[in-house]
This record gives sequence, C-alpha cells and structure tokens, in this order.
Amino acid sequence: MKLTWQPFNLQLKHTFTIARFSRSSTPIMLVQAEHEGITGYGEASMVPYMGESHQTAADFLSRVDPSQIRYPLNFNDVIAYLDSIAPGNPAVKAAIDVSLHDLQGKLQQKPCWEIAGSLPDKMPVTSFTIGIDTRDVILQKVQEAAGFKVIKVKLGRDNDRELIQTIRSVTNVPLYVDANQGWTDRKQSLDLLYWLQEQGVVLVEQPMQKTDVEGNAWLTAHSPISLIGDEAVQRLADVDKAEGVYHGINIKLMKSAGMHEALLMIKRAQQLGLKVMIGCMSETSCATLAAAALAPQCDWADLDGPFLTSNNPYRLPDFEDGKWVLNKQPGLGLSL
Repeated sequence: MKLTWQPFNLQLKHTFTIARFSRSSTPIMLVQAEHEGITGYGEASMVPYMGESHQTAADFLSRVDPSQIRYPLNFNDVIAYLDSIAPGNPAVKAAIDVSLHDLQGKLQQKPCWEIAGSLPDKMPVTSFTIGIDTRDVILQKVQEAAGFKVIKVKLGRDNDRELIQTIRSVTNVPLYVDANQGWTDRKQSLDLLYWLQEQGVVLVEQPMQKTDVEGNAWLTAHSPISLIGDEAVQRLADVDKAEGVYHGINIKLMKSAGMHEALLMIKRAQQLGLKVMIGCMSETSCATLAAAALAPQCDWADLDGPFLTSNNPYRLPDFEDGKWVLNKQPGLGLSL
C-alpha cells in the first residue's frame, strides 16, 4: 500500500457565514491510496474552526505506516490503527478512509454504495445551503438554488426571522435550519421553533450549545419539529449520548473519520430510533460521492459542497430532480 497527498484550497462562490464563523475558502488535503497499480481517492476538508489544517494533516499523514494497512481491508483495524497514531484529526482520517473505500471498490469492481448496502432508488433529496448574509445576497443565493427541492438556512443571530422572511418572499420550498449552537434562551427558542414550523421549516440542527445537554433535551421534548444534533455528534461514541437529547443526528464524514464509522453511526442511530441526516463541510465531488454512497440509508441529506464552490477539481457528479445519482462505476465513481 502506498499513500500520497497534496494540499489544495477550495474556493467558495460566496463568503460563507454561520452563527460564529465566516470564511471564503477551505483548506483541503487530497489523498491517494495505491495498491497493485490501482488508485483510490479521498479528501480531508478542514474547516478552520474544527482545528485541522494543511500542516496538521501533513504531520499526521507522515506518521502513517502504509505497511500497517493491508489488503483485503479490515476497516475496523484501519480506523483503530489511525486512532492509535493520534487522537482527533477526523478529517485527515476520513481522507484515508475514503481513499481506501474507493480503492476497495475498484479492486472488487463494485461501486461503494453497493458494498455499503445502499439502494440508489432510496436516495433522499439534498438541500442547498444559504449562509447568513445581506438581503440582496440571500436573494441571489435563492436564485442559485433553483432546481433544488429543499433549502437549508443558517441562523443563530438576532435576525433569524428576517432571513426566513426574505427567503419566503421568493420561494415556498421546504426549509432546513442550522442554528450552529447560536440559540441561548429556551423560551425564545421554543417560540421561534413554532414560528419556523409555520414557515415550512422541517428540522433544526444544533439549536443550542452542544454542552447544554439539558437545554437541548428540554427543547427537543417540547419542539413541534425535529431537532438534530450536529456539533454534539462527532463519532460513533457520541450517538448513544444523543438519545433523549435530540430527535436525530447529523453525520459528516469529516467528523466521523470516514465512511466506515459513518455507516456504523447510521446503524446505531436507527437502533436507538434516531433519525439520520448525512451532511458535509465545504467539499469536492470526492467526499460528496463518498457521503452519497451512504445517503440512501438516511432520512435527510445535505450534500451540496460542489454547488457552493468555484474550483472543484473533479467533474460534478450526476444530479437530477434534486438528488445525487449513483452510478455503477467501481469505487466512488469519481471522474477526474
């Protein structure tokens, strides 16, 4: 097994603003795993507030001994080995995991979604995310979301109602909301949730601080719409902690250390009766296809990374009727 990598800066079409952070680009580490002349592709999308960077990714990758990763692949052993190198670093671990899944599919001549047990006809629609912005820019973003069946709106500041009203002035598609831990008062949050329900909002991600377990649990118990744990749910061990605190969880490969653990998280959440959203960071077609391979096993999808960026190094995967279309190519089905 051979691992190679190269840094890349993914540019966003618009400055992306959430409750507490703003950025116009995202550092990416593109990773390739090669075995017997076949190459698998992966990526680490390292949004700055998660603590990873080109430097931390390169440092981690330089510590990986490829001889410890053997084919046929046992992904429980792979993740255990990567975790033994250093704690944290979920995005770069995801890059390795995704590249190995792509490689495995190519070596077996099967698409990743088939190996994972997904059914393409169960693919949920994916949402198009609109960050916090001025009225004019939001209206422009809504135009760019034409063709999407769902829009996701970033909230968490003092103008939440104004943002929703701006979007509702031009479209009536269902909405997802992500508060990114921006809400602090339970009563005000509950009042807002009832208003959001009237505005056609289907779910809200991470309403309050992830550390406010009691507050989130209280809000979930009283909310008229689904509340989804996002920042509070990183890896498999966090899924059990979400029971009774949220109606569901949002799984992102860049938090779960890749496809293998994400699939375990999906199955564990379903055992606990939790709904599942599969989401993304700012990502290229590579990580998008990796998540899309698991999306048919989820209730909701928010996999819009390639639509929000301007220099995706790969071809845009097929997208029809608001959904990603899984192809029958081996591995991820990624086109260079």
